[in-house]
Amino acid sequence: MNDTVVRVQGLGKQYRIGARRRYRTLRETIVDAAAAPLHWLRRRRAAGAQPEADRIWALRDVNFEVERGEVIGIIGRNGAGKSTLLKVLSRITEPTVGEIDLCGRVGSLLEVGTGFHHELTGRENIYLNGAVLGMGGAEISRKFDEIVAFAEVEKFIDTPVKRYSSGMYMRLAFAVAAHLEPEILIVDEVLAVGDAQFQNKCLGKMSEVARSGRTVLFVSHNMGTIKTLTDRCLFLREGQLTLDGSPDAAIAEYLGTGPPRVGQSLELSPYRRSADGAGDEVILRRISASAAGVSGDKNIRSGRPITISLFVEARRSVTGACVSLALFNSAQERVAQLLSYDQGIRVDLACGMQTIRCALPSLPLAPGDYFVDAGIARASDVLSWDVVLKVPLFSIRDDLGGLEWRDRPWGCLHLKDVTWEVSGVPVTATECESAGMVSSAVEV
Repeated sequence: MNDTVVRVQGLGKQYRIGARRRYRTLRETIVDAAAAPLHWLRRRRAAGAQPEADRIWALRDVNFEVERGEVIGIIGRNGAGKSTLLKVLSRITEPTVGEIDLCGRVGSLLEVGTGFHHELTGRENIYLNGAVLGMGGAEISRKFDEIVAFAEVEKFIDTPVKRYSSGMYMRLAFAVAAHLEPEILIVDEVLAVGDAQFQNKCLGKMSEVARSGRTVLFVSHNMGTIKTLTDRCLFLREGQLTLDGSPDAAIAEYLGTGPPRVGQSLELSPYRRSADGAGDEVILRRISASAAGVSGDKNIRSGRPITISLFVEARRSVTGACVSLALFNSAQERVAQLLSYDQGIRVDLACGMQTIRCALPSLPLAPGDYFVDAGIARASDVLSWDVVLKVPLFSIRDDLGGLEWRDRPWGCLHLKDVTWEVSGVPVTATECESAGMVSSAVEV
């Protein structure tokens, strides 16, 4: 039995861009045609033959398949074609070329609040919006109380939504859409609604949908959410599908080039943030990471020493500078912060090129790719001379002695210097059961 529920083959979507044409009245058209028929006909043909330069392919030659129960993340930079792809899959717009096969009922959460009317009450809008999203009246009535409770608007359900705050409006709209029960759920960036507590509630609801076995296609710029919710990821660049693989691989592609080789310094110009302080007295030119303390070891491994080197150009002599390093994993989660000021270190730099080295005796991070925010500033205030963001710095390799590392199941840290102790008199499984303990035996 074929479990493919979405099949996309040779999909392309073209849009016409450029200046908007002036519309002519019927009277003007008749007069022009009567006065100079040949000139009018030539102008009509020229208007219909718009040059290729005035057209843009939002999607081009996109091919992929989705199996039943998969949760697919779709990522890419702004303008990559993500929302266009979801609109085509949702049948909101037709593709220019290619084919789409969908097997099952489709529900879309593309814009929160689509189908709401400001003059209607919350109760009336639930039925109206539910109908717009494909729910029947009986289904809406069955889920009405659950929708209202999820949106947390019980007191205001019979109040016109024009009197709702923006947060209440978004909560109610998301609650209606989130309680659809389609076989295929298509979700654009709609989870960033409401306050932090409600965002967590939305994520929990999306996780529940994913666990229920329904197929989900999900667009987001939040890499942590993509990593949490999805088990496969599509990366779009300029309308083309350039990577179809694991979330880790797609996120690394989204963030930029992969981490450099150990010991390789990296040019920082593409990662530089404009200086926000005194000017360009000090500039970060390059940054590198290398294994340290182990002779002949060219890989960075969890828990081993590591040295981070900053190559700095000082345009004049400075005293009392502070260096800041923040490490991030591939999900853009901050995993470590290093400040020279915390250790009472104030850096003095002479005019010219110099190297600042930060030696860490142990870095117990889980295997994966890591990025760095680096900055140098006057320790006396918050003004920075130079800052670079999300620079790919190093990869930590698996050193678990043959055990398979499954996507950081224990968080960001790989803790190894831990003491385990077992004490007491061994007991049998029967004695465990009689004492109300779990009846499983562990040999030490």
